[in-house]
Amino acid sequence: MIVNPMPQAVRGMTFLITLALSPLLLVQGIATRRSVPKLPEPPGPREGETGDGPPLRLLILGDSAAAGVGATHQDQALLGQVITRLSGSFRVQWVLEAKNGNRTSTMLNWLEAQPPRQFDVAVTSLGVNDVTSMVGAGKWRRQQAELRRLLKQKFGVRKLIISGLPPMHGFPALPQPLRWCLGARATQFNHDLESDAAAEDGVFFVDLRFTADTSLMATDGFHPGPEVYAEWGRRVAAVVSSH
Repeated sequence: MIVNPMPQAVRGMTFLITLALSPLLLVQGIATRRSVPKLPEPPGPREGETGDGPPLRLLILGDSAAAGVGATHQDQALLGQVITRLSGSFRVQWVLEAKNGNRTSTMLNWLEAQPPRQFDVAVTSLGVNDVTSMVGAGKWRRQQAELRRLLKQKFGVRKLIISGLPPMHGFPALPQPLRWCLGARATQFNHDLESDAAAEDGVFFVDLRFTADTSLMATDGFHPGPEVYAEWGRRVAAVVSSH
C-alpha cells in the first residue's frame, strides 16, 4: 500500500504557525523539561535467549519507549511483551539497544560503530526526540532511510518493523500550544515514515496511534504505560508471526 502524501498546504501552515509561536514554544519547552518527572529505564536483562522452536535473532533499538520507560521491569516493556508472544514458536535470541533521549542520528552513529552482526528481525522506536529537538522533516526522513539501509545491508535484517510515532497531540505533559505544534510535527513524521515503509520490501509499519485514553500512559504523561506496551508488543509479534 502506498500512503497518500500529506498535503503540502497543511505542512506549510504548520510551519508558519510554529514559526509565529516560536518564542512561546521555547519557553514552554524549557519549563516542560524541568517539570516532567524523570522516570527511570526499567531493570531487566537486555540480551538473552529464550523459547522453543526455530531460531529467531531479534534486535530492538531506539529511544526511551524502546527502553521501556513507564514500565516497572523489562518483562512489562516492549521487549518483554514481544518475547513473551514469540517464545512459544521460536527460540528467540534478543538484544535491546535503547536509551532515554536517543534520536535517529544517535542510533545511526551506534550502528556505524558496531561490527557486523546478523539479525533476522529488527524493531525500531525513534522519532519523538527528533520532533522535540526540532530536527527538520527532510533531514529526519533521510536519516531514517539510512538507518533502514544499514540494518538490512550491515546487519542482515530480513524483516524490519518500524514503530510509528505516538499521538503527541494528546500527551498530558505538554502544555498548549506546545502540545499542538509538537503533535502536528509528529503527525507529519508519522505520515512520512508510513509512506516510506510501504514503498520498501521487508519493511513493516506498526501504528502506535491505537488509543486516545491518556489514563493508559505512564505517570509522567509522556511515556507509555504497561497496557500500551502490551498492545504494542502484540502488534509487533503479529507482524513477525504472520509473514
